[in-house]
Amino acid sequence: MSKRKGLILAGGTGSRLYPITMGISKQLMPIYDKPMIYYPISVLMLTGIREIAIITTPQDAAQFQNLLGDGSQWGVSLTYLVQPQPEGLAQAYLVGEEFLDGHPSVMVLGDNIFFGHGLPELLASADMCGAGGTVFGYHVSDPERYGVVAMDATGQVTEIVEKPQNPPSRYAVTGLYFLDETAPDRARQITPSARGELEITTLLQSYLAEQKLNVQTMGRGFAWLDTGTHSSLLDASNFVRTLQSRQGMQTGCPEEIAFNKGWITGDRLAAEAAKYSKNDYGQYLEGLLTE
Repeated sequence: MSKRKGLILAGGTGSRLYPITMGISKQLMPIYDKPMIYYPISVLMLTGIREIAIITTPQDAAQFQNLLGDGSQWGVSLTYLVQPQPEGLAQAYLVGEEFLDGHPSVMVLGDNIFFGHGLPELLASADMCGAGGTVFGYHVSDPERYGVVAMDATGQVTEIVEKPQNPPSRYAVTGLYFLDETAPDRARQITPSARGELEITTLLQSYLAEQKLNVQTMGRGFAWLDTGTHSSLLDASNFVRTLQSRQGMQTGCPEEIAFNKGWITGDRLAAEAAKYSKNDYGQYLEGLLTE
């Protein structure tokens, strides 16, 4: 089990998805057959993290609690924290400081979906890093839309810059951050940007300045999906549907991860399967008991 604690940033207004998010958090929207929040929870569980805080808005916190409960159905502990105003990704480390209580962490953005053969191994490798931070670089066609990381010939990070007009590489920084216990202190020292936010790129630059920032690149076999627009939301659902229909295997299934890790018993899995007995998801969970 990882020594890290998990943070999921599931706040914001979701204004790019209006009107569909005017009455519900973006991270509670469906990605095919599961709520979006299941996918980042699954990433943290695959890393071996069992203490997770979900950071959301004051008006959405109750809906997340109604959906997810205390996490015991998956053998994890869920804590709910409120971000009063969306003031930058790095703010999550200030909101979550008391929860982290001096532990290293993994933060994943609530609208990011990761998939790929070898993902657990990639996460385990990042988890093994001690002091410093690790980010994941993903090759994209439009790097100017993202935070971009540049590397030298040996794979060492040389630069990290937010939405550059002239990108130093095509590797976007994904919404997954493995940071050591100094992250809250570093976040506290950040000056808000011109748009009034505590930028995650500025936080990462503080690690880079001390030569403590590592990058792992996600190759051709990985998918990283950001579901911030109507089109990307549909693309993600179609991606998951295609994978699951073709392979007969679930993507982003917390019950399966918990069962495989021995965090829940077969009886508990059967009880969870019974909740969904009228659809394919429940039948899939039932099938895990007979494999």
